[in-house]
Amino acid sequence: MASFQSQTNCENLFLFLVSVFFLLLSLTPMSAVNSDSAPSSCSKDSGPVVPTIPLLGFLQRVQETALKTYGKSSFDPKDYVDLSLKFNLSTTVEAFDKLPKTANGSVSVKDLDAFIGEYFKGAGEDLVYAEPLDFVPEPHGFLPKVENPEVRAWALEVHALWKNLSRKVSTSVHQHPELHTMLPLPGPVVIPGSRFREVYYWDSYWVIRGLLASKMYETAKAIVINLISLLDTYGHVLNGARAYYTNRSQPPLLSAMVYEIYNRTGDVELVRKALPPLLKEYQFWNSEIHKVIISDAELGNHSLNRYYAMWNKPRPESSTMDKKFASKLLNDCEKQQFYRELASTAESGWDFSTRWMRNPSEFTTLATTKILPVDLNIFILRMEVDIAFFAKVVGENTVAEDFLRASQTRQKAFNSVFWNAKMGQWLDYWLNNNAACEESQTWEAQNQNENVFASNFVPLWIDLFNSDTPLVEKVTRSLQSSGLLCAAGIATSLTNSGNQWDFPNGWAPLQHMIVEGLSRSTSTEARSIAKDIAERWIRTNYVAYKKTGAMHEKYDVEKCGEYGGGGEYIPQTGFGWSNGVVLAFLEEFGWPEDQKIGCN
Repeated sequence: MASFQSQTNCENLFLFLVSVFFLLLSLTPMSAVNSDSAPSSCSKDSGPVVPTIPLLGFLQRVQETALKTYGKSSFDPKDYVDLSLKFNLSTTVEAFDKLPKTANGSVSVKDLDAFIGEYFKGAGEDLVYAEPLDFVPEPHGFLPKVENPEVRAWALEVHALWKNLSRKVSTSVHQHPELHTMLPLPGPVVIPGSRFREVYYWDSYWVIRGLLASKMYETAKAIVINLISLLDTYGHVLNGARAYYTNRSQPPLLSAMVYEIYNRTGDVELVRKALPPLLKEYQFWNSEIHKVIISDAELGNHSLNRYYAMWNKPRPESSTMDKKFASKLLNDCEKQQFYRELASTAESGWDFSTRWMRNPSEFTTLATTKILPVDLNIFILRMEVDIAFFAKVVGENTVAEDFLRASQTRQKAFNSVFWNAKMGQWLDYWLNNNAACEESQTWEAQNQNENVFASNFVPLWIDLFNSDTPLVEKVTRSLQSSGLLCAAGIATSLTNSGNQWDFPNGWAPLQHMIVEGLSRSTSTEARSIAKDIAERWIRTNYVAYKKTGAMHEKYDVEKCGEYGGGGEYIPQTGFGWSNGVVLAFLEEFGWPEDQKIGCN
């Protein structure tokens, strides 16, 4: 009886907290919206900044010295902030300060090599290999629709990559967190690969989709538990599990991860455990810095969301690069705003793209905080739908009703703010320059960004939109004529800027969301196009794998079998979300025995 009474009290407390949460959301004054952000015309960047740890400041010094000493060739600034200390920070700083330096601050290669070897453990050593307990070489019922033996053999090789990417945080991180930028996590993780040697937020959704195809349900659940632990600790899911990522999140897909696992396993306890943290994440994304009120032509108010990092300094993992770009700017105010835009763009996952630039030819015109992105708002709509579903599963009917209404309200906002009937696409919305100093904004047609990006089609991923057959058919025709469909998949944009989230690069997440949306519709044409895109993507992944022996983070969609390029680091292999999407596509569409797999 005592146990039952305790459970009842907990449930009553949970319902009370949820009621308070919605009351606070409804009472948020419009005058508070954007109060923490400053436009370029304001005197200073007054937005929030999350404090960092002393270790990071020192590692940035090491990073700058390494660039001067070793030069730009093969230099990756992230390597230096991923180092962990062998001794305490004060001892290490003292030794570093004693190194003989030239006038420009460089150290001899011999001295710096010796110092790093003596005082640091290698980047990535704070993660150790962890054998995934639910991995088997060929799971029962694995990819039943893949009948071609050549494709099946390759799929099993991709499946085996989960072992290569499986890690756990080392004992030292748990016992001496002050010596590491790696953050403690309760369970094993799956990393993307190469320089991305920690768990990442939005990557994990597509990793999980692949793990589910591989029947690795426990590994998938462990990833979710790790992300929940970050959310519980920091109030939001971090970009990645490093101290330098605490100032920002990434596209919010935690609810989608929980839904996919529940859909396969029926794990009600995971849903019950995840629901309170998901409410906390929802509150984070509807905080003042992320929320913007738009009044439409009929004077209806819509609450929508933007990316906004809690940071206005160089990103530690790219500090030397960020400072070089900022050197073009005239004063500290402009530099601080630019640094916030850099971090906010990283929060978007699209780092970097002309999508976020006022002037596509000038990188310092990044203005991500002044954009209401279609895809972010779709992810939050998905979160509202998922939370309503989860609440119903665990019997929290009031919460379910509240979030169902919230999703319906946001769906209306999509029609009023993002939808462009003439183009047959949903378009990002640019905020006015002085938006941050106003209570709200009035919607203006010319503020829609009419440039074509793959994100313009992401709303198809949500059942609220892909269930509307006439709408799907209109959007499908728009996609076909958009210029984005290429020989090897969907291009990210139409602009070849040299940034990696632009043409001709194609990325696994965008292929997957658009294809899955099209394939779930009742339109025969849309489903046919979905299958065609998936096959193109599978082919290019296969041919590139056979040529290079690796899966890649992005691909050149103009050329079948070629991986992508551009950006601020060299192309990476591994690769978590590419593996996941290939396996998910093969599970959905299969590959007939007599269908060839090479480039046509």
